[in-house]
Amino acid sequence: MRFTAWLVLLATLALWSGNWIVARAVRDDIAPGIATVGRLIIVLAILLPFAARGLRAKLPELSRRDWKVLAGLGFTGGGLHLGLQWLGLHYTTATSGILYLSMTPIFILILAAPLGERIGLRQWLGVAISFCGVYLIATQGRPTVPSFNIGDMMALASMMMWAGYTVLLRVRRDPLSTIEFLVLVCTFGLVFMLPWVLWEVMFNPRLNLGTVGLLAVLYSAIGSLLLAYAGWSYVVRRLGAARAGVTLHVMPAMGVGFAALFLGEYPRWFHVAGIVLILAGVRASLASSSR
Repeated sequence: MRFTAWLVLLATLALWSGNWIVARAVRDDIAPGIATVGRLIIVLAILLPFAARGLRAKLPELSRRDWKVLAGLGFTGGGLHLGLQWLGLHYTTATSGILYLSMTPIFILILAAPLGERIGLRQWLGVAISFCGVYLIATQGRPTVPSFNIGDMMALASMMMWAGYTVLLRVRRDPLSTIEFLVLVCTFGLVFMLPWVLWEVMFNPRLNLGTVGLLAVLYSAIGSLLLAYAGWSYVVRRLGAARAGVTLHVMPAMGVGFAALFLGEYPRWFHVAGIVLILAGVRASLASSSR
């Protein structure tokens, strides 16, 4: 049983890492907003029949606070997060983008501060070290010549939104099941993505809806969301949240390997140095926060 859990874990991390590679590969085949909305619609079409009955019974019970938290979760994790990821990969490499995944614990630490989580001096030092790594990657190894890639900034914004989603999960108090919760998050995400998609439909001259783009959306919806989410839930139950959480840092390594294999993007010295600094900062921050 433990061996099966580790296999499922590897498959889950591979599916999530692969989403960055797919988004980079099809950047000219489908607009990022259309891709994100397509993913949400597919997920809702699959899950809604299983959640409709429960939602009819539970929606009247939700408080105003519950609705605010769910709307916040839909804003940070339901659509814009993925849209920024896909748009950012029009301008930066998958290698650079996926390395920023390791910044998520740092962003969670910062965003949790308003909720009462104390951040000590050593934790702030860890934050500073991690941001030095980000700065090195974002400037492509030229720290004395500040010139930031807009794609890197979008990838970082995507990770910050995911961190916000994680922080908001801590304050959930609603009675929804996992499937019911996902339906509402995706519904809110769809609503928040409508202005973006409307702009793309009206002004994007590269709006393509070819077979390659549609296959990418299917992968993103079924592979990196539904299957990966189910796999992650299985792994957390079998291995525990702490042990599973540590393995998330395998994703950048997987992603860099996939980028080299499928996209011909090979890491450069500043990628290696940057991720070393990011992980060193994360380790310092988490070590001090666990004491």
